[in-house]
Amino acid sequence: MENQTLQKLTDSVSIPRGGDLVDGKILAIENLSMYLDIGPRKTGIIYGAEYQNAKNILKSIKIGDTISVKVVSPENDEGFVELSLREAEKELAWQTIKDKKEKSEEFEVKIDKANKGGLITEVAGIPAFIPTSQLSSDNYPRVPEGDKSKILKKLQSFIGQNIKVKVLDFDEKNDQVILTEESRGGEQNQEMVNSLKVGDIVEGKISGIVNFGAFIKFNAPNASADNSEIEGLVHISELDWQLIENPSQVVEVGQTIKAQVIEVTQGRVSLSIKNLKDDPWQNLEYKTGDIVKGTVTRFNPFGAFVQLVDENIKDESTKIQGLIHVSEFGSESKMKETIELNKVYDFQILSFQPQRHWMSLKIK
Repeated sequence: MENQTLQKLTDSVSIPRGGDLVDGKILAIENLSMYLDIGPRKTGIIYGAEYQNAKNILKSIKIGDTISVKVVSPENDEGFVELSLREAEKELAWQTIKDKKEKSEEFEVKIDKANKGGLITEVAGIPAFIPTSQLSSDNYPRVPEGDKSKILKKLQSFIGQNIKVKVLDFDEKNDQVILTEESRGGEQNQEMVNSLKVGDIVEGKISGIVNFGAFIKFNAPNASADNSEIEGLVHISELDWQLIENPSQVVEVGQTIKAQVIEVTQGRVSLSIKNLKDDPWQNLEYKTGDIVKGTVTRFNPFGAFVQLVDENIKDESTKIQGLIHVSEFGSESKMKETIELNKVYDFQILSFQPQRHWMSLKIK
């Protein structure tokens, strides 16, 4: 009987352990210390470095308030439970972020700063980042030729504004939160996006060109609503089978075009134009050692791109390009001395991998 009574008393009194989050009522603030009632016969204290670290938080609380704190030590030499307010606030902030991620909750943030990569804000006091690629198609800075200074200027125009976002990913260990902006259009837009299936063929007009691809506005083929126009992105790698440096090489704003849906995720639609074209690489019968003619189209620090001149490639819109690596010349300057842009040379194939759309060359 005595043991049962003791067990009941033990169960009724929660003994705090290091790392626990507990609620405490502020009893007093004096001598750079805060004292809290944290339960039956337990008094907590925030002092020293923990008190200094929480100075900004302390400005908004007063005696009698109940706050969440984290147990640092269950009992110090003076019998107090040592607590941390700042650690508790941080843990609660991360729990808020986790909940928003799990629920796919949309919420507003205020943009504080901008850099060339995107927008900077915070969620529950934790710094957060919205990469440019995660902005909605309405807000993405559509700057001709991908001028980075103009992109930054456009991004800076968002400073001070509120935008709706969701948590895309987070890394608590490294204090990183990545956000994504939902495409605008509400429930009807979401219904139209959800009506799409991978493999659907859509037809629309090029509505914008950016450095990494092109946007297409089109009507969702399976949606019930009329005028169900939504916007998808064709990444630069999905525009054509040839290597493309600037999307403006192959598409222009206002152009009517067909594309295939290849992914629907996070309220965004990814499209491919090249999937509706025959892959010219699969019709070629080259092998290592073959001699081919090619035109040097552009230089890069790692080599030169060569467009093949082949009578078997009938369609000029599907150009095959290979690469001659800078190591074949010894240096970038030597490469530019040896071969010239827009000039035809004989090359020898070092490697031909049609499945990877890859061909490496050397000058004959």
